[in-house]
Amino acid sequence: MTASSQKLHFADAGEAADLAAFLARLIHYDRAAAVRLQAGGGVLAVFGRPPSFEVLAIRTARLEAIVGGEAGSDTPHTSAGAGALDATVSAGEFADTLDTARAAQTADGPEGRDRGLVITVPQAVTGPPWAGVLPPRGGWRRVNGLPGVDEVRGAVAAAVAEFRARDATLPEERRTRAERDRIGHEIWSRTLGDTGLPLRAVHAAQSLGFLRPVRALAAPSGIELLPRVAAAGLGSMAEPLALLAAGGWLRLRTPYGSIAVRTQGLSGGLSGLSVTPA
Repeated sequence: MTASSQKLHFADAGEAADLAAFLARLIHYDRAAAVRLQAGGGVLAVFGRPPSFEVLAIRTARLEAIVGGEAGSDTPHTSAGAGALDATVSAGEFADTLDTARAAQTADGPEGRDRGLVITVPQAVTGPPWAGVLPPRGGWRRVNGLPGVDEVRGAVAAAVAEFRARDATLPEERRTRAERDRIGHEIWSRTLGDTGLPLRAVHAAQSLGFLRPVRALAAPSGIELLPRVAAAGLGSMAEPLALLAAGGWLRLRTPYGSIAVRTQGLSGGLSGLSVTPA
């Protein structure tokens, strides 16, 4: 089955909107960006690689079903299988498809919202090399020592301030792209405390909006819940941040998405991500 013959039925239009915002940020850094889509177990995982950060950014959304298959078929297929969908597509085309579907749903009013959000997967493209090397499917373990979210944001702010200060003091003859890249590489290759997580991963999380403040929503019972997924009953995300390790990878998990960085070796396959956007 080709990707372009498949349709994704999102369980929550709000999660699809969050995914569109994530794609827009990737496109901001690279107008020709591609993303790898993998679906299984009722979850769509979207992998992207913002230029210069040398990390993978990951966003997830729940699916009701994957629709399509045989010629002309509109039969819903279970998304329980790990190989239900695996395709690399243009981030721009995927974002346009989401925006078009959301606009049509809004135009249809309550009737459209009741049907949920359904989009056709864009035509597959030849993927960049990074798309063939993804984090492992499972085996993630917690890494201790991750600072709190305020300290993490502070580390990014301090690194940015240092870069600007050092750049400002460069003599004119050394104010070159190569020198600035050298300074940036030195700063962003440092690790966050004793965690082993490069600062570039935290910088990427900040730049993609993954470190923005979490605003709780009130559930009908009056219980305060985190946005989108928690309000949809997907379980507690009491921790705003967590650091996990598996198979030579580190993954910074946030309520809005994950940043994964390879520390050693090679690994691949559908990432063992939960249905929370982390």
